[in-house]
Amino acid sequence: MGLLGIGASMGLYTWQVEPFWLEFVKRKLPVKNLPDSLIGKTLMQISDIHVGNKFPYQYLIDSLKKAKTFNPDIVVYTGDYVTYENEKQFEQLDKVMEHAVRGKLGTYGILGNHDWGYNWSEAHVATQVSSQLEYLGIEMLHNARTEINGLHIIGIDDLLGLNFYPEKVMQAYVADTPAIVLCHNPDACDLDIWYDYQGWILAGHTHGGQCKPPFFDPPILPVQNKRYTSGEFSLDDGRKVYINRALGHSMQVRFNVRPEITLFELQRVI
Repeated sequence: MGLLGIGASMGLYTWQVEPFWLEFVKRKLPVKNLPDSLIGKTLMQISDIHVGNKFPYQYLIDSLKKAKTFNPDIVVYTGDYVTYENEKQFEQLDKVMEHAVRGKLGTYGILGNHDWGYNWSEAHVATQVSSQLEYLGIEMLHNARTEINGLHIIGIDDLLGLNFYPEKVMQAYVADTPAIVLCHNPDACDLDIWYDYQGWILAGHTHGGQCKPPFFDPPILPVQNKRYTSGEFSLDDGRKVYINRALGHSMQVRFNVRPEITLFELQRVI
């Protein structure tokens, strides 16, 4: 009976507790040549919201309301706004994202693979998701760049979708320009697409595996490079990637991998 009780308690925890136990992770983000006006400002990363039928989306609304209390200067969304099954997700997306966190200086987003619908190949789904988010005040970056007080925000479309053309924006990057790249799938970090870029890449996609045995790597990760779990990784050419553990879930189960919203304090590196 004791083992059965422990098993039942763990099952309940992984299903009803940890999937909704949001952690606000606070970190420093040193950016080369960051303009004076942005030193000490807050950049919030929200990733993998996954609006759909897999778990109660009131949790997402409540989480976004909590995130607003931090009053961030810049907000970036790094993909997978929906878990698409049918057009009902568009209505759900509006209900959730009417509570979207917006930055005082700017709010930006990129698409993830789930935003491309079935088999990541339905362009009309990506177009609709992008349109709804733009209407709600999120500037969507499709292999494009924008600038905020001298800091370049570069957005790359998803590696698995139909519009992955990073060269459109990365080959125009000028070395030492202060910049942050948004890239949903960290596997893209291993491709020869980065030219002279040596800064930070903010990613998502992995959810940290959602379940991770203590002292071991997560057994399931949706990436080719199994090194890319969650958190910070240094790459060989001076780039660094930070992988957010996701606000939502592909399925309502988590163990030892709490959902995350990240709060970065911008710092300057000369």
